[in-house]
Amino acid sequence: MERTLSIIKPDGVQRNLVGTIVGRFESEGFRIAGMKRLWLSKKEAEAFYAMHKDRPFFDSLTSYMSSGPVVVMVLEGPNAIQRNRDIMGDTNPAQAAEGTIRKEYGLDVEKNTVHGSDKPETAAKEIAFFFSELELMR
Repeated sequence: MERTLSIIKPDGVQRNLVGTIVGRFESEGFRIAGMKRLWLSKKEAEAFYAMHKDRPFFDSLTSYMSSGPVVVMVLEGPNAIQRNRDIMGDTNPAQAAEGTIRKEYGLDVEKNTVHGSDKPETAAKEIAFFFSELELMR
């Protein structure tokens, strides 16, 4: 079993897509090992996306991610990281494959509705950013 972090971004929460997206993950066979709704401060968003601090989109991304509530989840299942990335689709909704979350619900490259970890090391770090071991199902 592998775990990955998934975030329903502010645009997805604002458009009442939480149930739809959670249902999609469950229908794809993921077990939700942890889930909570929260509102990141700008500093928290900057800490979470620190790996992008030198990129031109950093300020816009962290402002957006702190603009409203998000839902963070730990998805668990075989090959969870890659499967989640396949279900999310390309970062740019216009280039995402039909049937992916970003193709169906993404508005643009930034407001693309969901975030997912890209590799095991990142997943471990991102999960620990939002969840303690006590908050995760065993």
